[in-house]
This record gives sequence, C-alpha cells and structure tokens, in this order.
Amino acid sequence: MDKKLKLLQSYSDTLIAELRLSPSTVSVYTLEARLFLEYCAEEHLELQSTTVGNLIEYLINRQLEGINRKTTAKAVSALRSFFTFLLREQLIDSNPSIHLELPRMPRQIPDVYSQEEVEAILAAIDTASPAGVRDRFLFELIYSCGLRVSEAVALSLDRIYPKESMLRVVGKGSKERLVPMGEQALLWLRCYLDEARPVLLKGKKERALFINHTGRALTRKGMWKRFKEITSRAGVSGKIHTLRHSFATHLLKGGADLRAVQTLLGHVDIGTTQIYTHVDERELHEYHRRYHPRG
Repeated sequence: MDKKLKLLQSYSDTLIAELRLSPSTVSVYTLEARLFLEYCAEEHLELQSTTVGNLIEYLINRQLEGINRKTTAKAVSALRSFFTFLLREQLIDSNPSIHLELPRMPRQIPDVYSQEEVEAILAAIDTASPAGVRDRFLFELIYSCGLRVSEAVALSLDRIYPKESMLRVVGKGSKERLVPMGEQALLWLRCYLDEARPVLLKGKKERALFINHTGRALTRKGMWKRFKEITSRAGVSGKIHTLRHSFATHLLKGGADLRAVQTLLGHVDIGTTQIYTHVDERELHEYHRRYHPRG
C-alpha cells in the first residue's frame, strides 16, 4: 500500500471508529481528501507547507470544474476534518483550513404533502398481502414519526416498545432518540408483527424490523421502489423524505413547539428545524395572493 492510500485508510478508520460518522459522510470526506491529495501531487504541493491560499485555489479549481455551492460546502467541511486529522497525527504543524469559510447556502423550502395527499398515498397501498401490510406500516411509521429512510432501514425488533408506544431511533452520527408512535402506527405495527412479518420471514431469523419477500432485511432501494409504485397509484409525486418534511410541517401547523419538533426529528441545530416554519409562510403568501383583493 503506497503512502497516499495508507493515509486515506487511516483517515477513514478514524472517521468510522473514533468520530462515528455515518457511512455516507465517511465516503464523502474520504473522497474529498483523495481529490485534494491528487491536486497536491499535480501541483507538487506538500501537506506540511499548505496554506489557506492553496486551499482556496483548490476550491476555485473545483468550482471551475462545475461543482455547486452545496458540494463546495461539503468540500470545505471535509478539508477541515482532514486537516484536523493531519494535525492530530502530527503530520502538519498548523491547520490552514480553520480560515476557510463555508459558502452561504440558499435556503431551500422543502416539498410537503398536504394531509389529503398523505391519506391518498396510504390508502393506495393494497393491504391484502403481507407485503402490503408491511408497506402500510412502513410508510405510516415514517410519516407519523418523522423518520429518515436510513433510520427506518436500521430499525430492529429490539428498538420497538409497543407497550410504551415508543420507538428508539438511531439517527445521524449514531445518536439515539425516543419517538412516540401514534394510534395508527401502533395498529399497523400489531397487524404487521402478528400477521405479515412471520409470513415474509419464511422461517428465517432476521433482526431487522422490515422484511422483504426473501425473508431478509428490506433495503433503501426496496423502500424507494415500493414508494414509487404506491405514489404512482395514488396520483401523487414526491419522495419518501417528503413524508418526513410533512410530519414536521403538519406538527407546526397544529401548534407544536419548535423545540419539540427539533427533538422529534433529531436535529442538532434548531436552525435546521426552522426551515419548516417557512413552509407556512409560503402558504400565507399563497392565501393572500388568491383571496385578498390586493393580492
């Protein structure tokens, strides 16, 4: 293994074992570190002598190649992480990345389903089969608990507490949170565990809560495929993650406290949760435009 590959492997191991970052973040950060090391090789630049000017030039080159502000922000975060690692390993004497600033990101208002659209999606699921019961419970749970797809995939039987009507969710950075389940979610949970899951298992042993037709854990790809089929039947467009956005928006519209919604979603920064308040603002503008004589 050459020096560069050994360094990247050591960095990746640190992200996984010590910082406990998600697999997707580890993949992005390791890729960005590799791209920067390749840039250093092309420019005959040593890590020890790298300045903030070198880093800015590198990022400008990436932007000229076509990356957007979101990818630039990821690259900056990755460089900060990588140089922090290099400093800790005493491979450099100072960290020039601390002077990098994240690009200002445009605020994006998430797409949200109306309550009628959510009901139409759930009603479009054929619950006559075990897979249909599973899907009804799966998407009910994602909506009523505000889960990420990755969180739903990772659910196992030992994280479900029916008596307490609670769910133990492992979110980003392996952080756990307890989320209450509503009556509908509990109803479909019982149907799924009592009737559908044993049939799907086909005698196999599997810890995962959601099972596919082979008796193994349902994957993200499997969930996305099922959701696309269901929304097509319902005549509604959107992604599974839109259910999570809808969960937050509907709670806030119902009068829920922003801090409570932050906790339920597992957001570290309340600023991330505040994006959902702008969805209501957009609706207010639409009502004003449509109904007010001076709209």
